[in-house]
Amino acid sequence: MAVILGTLTVFGPLSMDLYLPVLPSLAIDLDGTASSAQLTMTACLIGLAAGQVIAGPMSDRFGRRTPLLVGLVIYTIASALCAISPTIEVLVVARFVQGLAGGVGLVIAQTVGRDIYDGARLTRYYARIIVISGLAAIAAPVVGGFLAEHLSWRGFFVILTAIGIIVTAAIAVSFPDSLPPDRRTSGGLRRVREQLGVLARDRLYVGATISSSLTSAAYFAYLAGAPFILQGIYGLAPSTFALVFGLNAAAFATAGFSAGRLAERVGDRAVFVVGLAIMIAGGGALLVTALGSPSLALTIFAFVLIAAGAAIVSPPATTLALVDYPHFAGTASSILGMTRFAAGAAAAPLAGILGPHTATPTATVALVTAAAGAAVFAVLIGRRDSATASRSA
Repeated sequence: MAVILGTLTVFGPLSMDLYLPVLPSLAIDLDGTASSAQLTMTACLIGLAAGQVIAGPMSDRFGRRTPLLVGLVIYTIASALCAISPTIEVLVVARFVQGLAGGVGLVIAQTVGRDIYDGARLTRYYARIIVISGLAAIAAPVVGGFLAEHLSWRGFFVILTAIGIIVTAAIAVSFPDSLPPDRRTSGGLRRVREQLGVLARDRLYVGATISSSLTSAAYFAYLAGAPFILQGIYGLAPSTFALVFGLNAAAFATAGFSAGRLAERVGDRAVFVVGLAIMIAGGGALLVTALGSPSLALTIFAFVLIAAGAAIVSPPATTLALVDYPHFAGTASSILGMTRFAAGAAAAPLAGILGPHTATPTATVALVTAAAGAAVFAVLIGRRDSATASRSA
């Protein structure tokens, strides 16, 4: 089950980032423009966010297994349609459906963890999930670069179709439903509205969601800006660029695993603070190089800090957001995931707003959003009222 759940978390990064190196050839082959090719990414990202909002409440009502199987079947069909799309317009629609279905896997992976784990074990589980997802996001463009030498853009979607078939078969054979019928919700949309009202009034949930979404914005800004900064400003060759991203991936993995272990000793809030501090330090270091004399070593160090901080923040933030809602974890998890993706989608374009030859926008977005996340934490999470303390106890 751990392997299957880990695989579900990479549907988003693989769907978004694997085919980045072939975007130019895709636009040429389908008689499209660069902006229309980039629209296929935007459509998938919107679908990933919307799919989580739909799948979360459905999984609370119908269990985890059935919505997951339906989502995986749709994902596989949509991936096949992407591979045979005759026009850019058809591809954009197919990519939206692919993202919509891929979002089901993301929210189910988080929700199943809440079904079967509690306390420090839950944080450790989320740490492993975020490590797998983060590594996939970093590694996918690098792997895609190597595959682009041998495959057309259609071949990338054939690979995603094959992954969908394999995972669907694995779920059908060996994935038990972690939500028994007596724990499922009922009441349709009225019940969902009531649940959303409860979440909106919970300071801990709102604080964890907003704060971690702001750090996701910093992380997405780093992912969007780093290729242009390292290759455009510092002139790194593609192979050297891949090595730098490999270093960041190692830092991300190490920090993510450490966050789960550290939470067992010092608690989720303390680990949350550590991650925020590291991200702020990374954003500040990057801004120093952007406004002062450029330094490749300091820039790489700043990227490592941002990646490590993001990996540390996400596990305790997810635990804090979902800890009080085992009875409708799907709905709570879907709002958390959607907010993170929406923040990332808004921040990523800002990283290159002044062009590819300056690191100032990326540094500013990373620093400001990380600092804003810390401010939200201080106001909504840092101060524990008696009700929150009672729930935690």
